[in-house]
Formats: sequence, structure tokens, C-alpha cells
Amino acid sequence: MSSSSVSRLLAVVVALLVFTGSAVGVASAQAQQAPFGPAVTVAEGETYSGTLEAAAGTVVVAGTVDGDVQALAGNVVVTETGRVTGDVGVAAGSVTIDGTVDGDVRTASGTLLVGSTAVIGGNLEAGAGDVRLAGTVDGDVTVGADSFLVGSTAVVGGSVTYDAETFGVADGASVAGTVTRDENLVTTTPVVGDPDGFVLPESVVAAYWLLVNLVLGAVLLLVAPRFAARVTNVGTERTVRSGGVGLLALVGVPVALVLTLLTVVGIPLSIAGFVLFALVLWVTSVYGALVLGTWLLSLTEYESRWAALAVGLLLVALVGFVPFAGGVLQFLVLLVGLGAFALALRGEGGETGGDSAGAVGGDEAPVA
Repeated sequence: MSSSSVSRLLAVVVALLVFTGSAVGVASAQAQQAPFGPAVTVAEGETYSGTLEAAAGTVVVAGTVDGDVQALAGNVVVTETGRVTGDVGVAAGSVTIDGTVDGDVRTASGTLLVGSTAVIGGNLEAGAGDVRLAGTVDGDVTVGADSFLVGSTAVVGGSVTYDAETFGVADGASVAGTVTRDENLVTTTPVVGDPDGFVLPESVVAAYWLLVNLVLGAVLLLVAPRFAARVTNVGTERTVRSGGVGLLALVGVPVALVLTLLTVVGIPLSIAGFVLFALVLWVTSVYGALVLGTWLLSLTEYESRWAALAVGLLLVALVGFVPFAGGVLQFLVLLVGLGAFALALRGEGGETGGDSAGAVGGDEAPVA
């Protein structure tokens, strides 16, 4: 694979990361389906019944959610016309609440803005970089942040407990209870796997990553079809060798990067190397799923890399819910994908017909 091809592939992957966090699309609330994708919107005038579990680039509630909102997203917005009858628990880059939440609000985010039109019927608990409170909170407010400002239009029915480097209460703000700084404050913000706080459903996370990996896999097939063919050939024909090489790389590369880290000059190189290696592991895990799907389809004599990609990623995602066995399969898929990737970089796997660029696009193309 040429250096220009590598650069092009990395550029597309970086663009994909931006796309998955900000691209615009819509999952209708009326469909009542599990909403995953670039954007999830409950439009003004619509009602979503039940818990809205969303993993998306953007989540917008402009209508009514008759239940809780649980989300992992780049941005979460409850507009002035939006209403949530239950609780809101989200982990996001930014959270904006201008509407009504009848229950509690718990957030972990970069920024949190509770606008002047917002009404929160329960408590507000937040861990964020910057928090601005200008609306009404009937219960207590607990905030851990770099900066926290209680605006002039804010009304708090309970107490305010905070830990922030910068804190201020504007003239006109109303706090019924006490205002206390607690330097040992620990907020029960929504962190995946935190038993004391909001736990994002595992199915939501799995579905979101399945979508992201499908898009990444499609990019890999379209941007570097010949290289994808070589990786598939090596992975299916020399599976054991690929797994062995993958294991050596998985152990050897981090060790080499740590040794580089011991030198002052090598510190920036080592840090960049770890970031690049993490990206390579993600890409090769998708390649490994492609190899798995190709092998499974070969048992039925059906040949399509697009179908193989979907089958492999779906199987890995589903088996991931099985304790122990799921982790073992995902680890083996990663090893084979990483090893086949390394061997393909050396030029192996290109001696068969599957190395042709046109082979990737058609169902009749050879897969090994």
C-alpha cells in the first residue's frame, strides 16, 4: 500500500469520526424504534412514548417524550417547545435545556446550558467544564465544573452545592436554600457502567458502534479496495499465521512505544504512536470482521465483500453480549485482522484474483 494511499485512508477515517459526531439525519419518534444514527429528533408536535434511548451525533427533543431520555451523543438539546415527563440522563459534548423536564436531570458533558425558559421539576446534577444556569430548578442543584454561573433569571427551589474554579451568582438570582462549596464533591453523573448513576443501555452502545463500524468498513472497501482484498486473502488463507503476527504486534508495538517514551526526544513520538496504534486497532478490528464474514459466506458459496462485512460485524456485535465467549471472539477477530493487515502491508495476499479493484464492488467477485 503506497504512502499516498495510507495518507488518503487516514484522512477519510478522520473525516468519518467528525461525521459520526455531527452529521445530520433523522430517526422519527413516531416509528417507536430504537433510535441510533447521526441524529435523533423528536419533532415539535410529536410524542415519543416510553424511554428514549439514543446514541447519536445529535439528539433534539422539540416535542414530548412521555418517559425518560437516556442518551450518548455529541450534542443534546431540549428546545423551548420540548418536554420530558421523566428524567434526563445524558453523556454528551454539550447539553442545552430550554424546555421542561418534569423529573431529574443528570449530565456529564463539556458544557451545560439551562436556559431562562427551562423548568426542571426535580434535581439537577452535573459534571461539566462550563455550566450556565438561567432557568428554574425546583429541587437541589449539584455541580462539579471548571466554571459555574448562576444567572440573574435563575430560580432554585432547593440548595446549591458546587465545586468550581470559577463561580458566581448574578444579582436577581433566587436560591431558596444554602449555597455551599464542597471541594470533595462527587456527582452521580451518567457514566456508562457506573452502578450509582445513569447506566447507558449496552444495546444502545453496541448498536451505535455497529453503525459506525459499518460506515468505516464501507470506507475501507471504497477507498482501498485492492488492499482490502489482500487483507481478506491473507486472513482467510493464512488465519493461524495472521493471528500469530497479530499477537506479536499487539504485544510488541506497545512495548516499543513505552521504550521510546523513556527518552526525552521520543516522548512526542511515543504519544503520537499510541494514538496511531489505537486507530490501527480500530481499523483492523473491522478488517477482522470482514475476514470472519468472508469465511462464513464461503461455507455457503456466496461471494460478496459487502455482505461479508455486514455479516462479520453483526456477528461480532451479537456475540459480544455473551459473557466471556463474546470477548474471546472479539479478541481473536482483532488478532487475525491486525496480523492480516500487517502481512498485507508487506505485499502478501495479492497473488490471487481477489486483488483486483473491481472485485470489491460486485457479488460475483472472488473473495479469497
